[in-house]
Amino acid sequence: MTATAFRPLPLVFGGIIALAAAIGIGRFVYTPILPPMEEGLGLTKSQAGFIASANFLGYLLGALAASTPRLPGSRRTWLVGTLAVSALTTAAMGLTGAMPLFLLLRFVGGVASAFVLVFASTLVLDRLIRAGRGDLAGLLFAGVGLGIAISAALVSGLLYAGGDWRDLWLASGGLALAAVVAVFALVPDRGAEGQASGAGKASGNQRALVSLIVAYGLFGFGYVITATFLVAIVRDAPEIRPLEPLIWIVVGLAGAPSVIFWSKVGARIGIPQAFVVACLVEAVGVAASVLWISAAGVILAGILLGGTFMGITALGLIEARRLTSGDPRRILALMTAAFGLGQIVGPSFAGVLFDISGSFLLPSMAAAGALLVAALLVGWANTGRAAAGSS
Repeated sequence: MTATAFRPLPLVFGGIIALAAAIGIGRFVYTPILPPMEEGLGLTKSQAGFIASANFLGYLLGALAASTPRLPGSRRTWLVGTLAVSALTTAAMGLTGAMPLFLLLRFVGGVASAFVLVFASTLVLDRLIRAGRGDLAGLLFAGVGLGIAISAALVSGLLYAGGDWRDLWLASGGLALAAVVAVFALVPDRGAEGQASGAGKASGNQRALVSLIVAYGLFGFGYVITATFLVAIVRDAPEIRPLEPLIWIVVGLAGAPSVIFWSKVGARIGIPQAFVVACLVEAVGVAASVLWISAAGVILAGILLGGTFMGITALGLIEARRLTSGDPRRILALMTAAFGLGQIVGPSFAGVLFDISGSFLLPSMAAAGALLVAALLVGWANTGRAAAGSS
C-alpha cells in the first residue's frame, strides 16, 4: 500500500464509527439507561454494579484474547464480526428481565467491545503510521466520546417521548448495528499486516514500568465508579435531577477531543507528566460528583471525567509502548489486565457500599484517592528516572 494510493479519511471515519458503536454505545450506554432500568426492575445498586462488572470482566478477557498473535482470519473480519456481536448483545438487553441473562449479555458484549477496540486501533493506526499520517491518529479515539454523546441524546429523547428501559436498549443496539454497515464500507481489507518481532520487554527503567502498570490499574478503579453511576447520582439528588438527560451528553462532548488534547499536553511536558496531571484533574471531577451536589458541581464532574478518562487511557498505553522494546503485546496485555481488574472491582465495590450506606460518597472518595495514588506512583517513578539520567 503506497502513500499516494492511501485515502486516510475514510479509514479514520470507519475507525471512529467502530469505537463510537462498540465503546461509546456498547460499553457506556449502560450509564444513562441504568436509572430507568433500576426503576423499572427494582434493581439494587449491588445488582447494578454486578452487571457493570460482568461487562468489564468480558472486556478484560476479550482484550487479552485479541492480543494473541495468531487468530485465524483477517483483522477486518474480526473487527466487523465483533462489532455486530456488540450491537446484538446491546439490543438483546431489552428482550429480557432476568439477572443471569443480563450478566451473560454484558459479559459477551464486553468481550466484543474489547476486540473492536484492539482491531480498530491496529488496523487504523498501523495504516496511518505506514502512510506517514500519524498526525491523524488522535482522531480515532474521538469516536468514544462521540458515541457517548450520541447515545445519551438518543436515550434522553426516547425517555422524553415516554420510552421505557427496554426501548432504550433496543434503540441503542439498532443504532450500533447500523454502524456495522458503515464500518464494512469504510475500512478496506488489505490482507495480513506485518507484525513486530520479538517478545516485548522493558527497554528502560523497570521501576517506571511497574509503577505505570499499578497506576493504570488504580486509574481503572478510579474512573469507573463515576463513569458507571454518575447519571444515577444525578437522579437520586432532587436538586439536580433535571440535569439527568444532559449530564451524560456533557461527558461525551468533553471526551471527544480529549485524546488529541492530552496528546498535545504530553508532547509539551512529557507523557508521564501529562498522565500525572490528567489523573489529578480526574480526581477533582470524581470528588466533585459527590461533594458538590449542585448544577455547577455535577457539570464540572462530567466535564472533568469525560475530558480525562480516554486521554489517560491513551497516555498510559503510549508510555508503556515507549518503555518496551520488540513486540509490545505482552506489556500491553499486562496494562490491560491491571486496568481491567480495577474496572471489575469498582462498580461492585460501589454498589455494595451504596446498599450499606445509602450514598456514593465513600466509594467515590476511594476512587478519587486511587487516582491520587496513581499520579503519585507515576510522578515518583519519573522523578527517579530523571534523577538517574542527570547523575
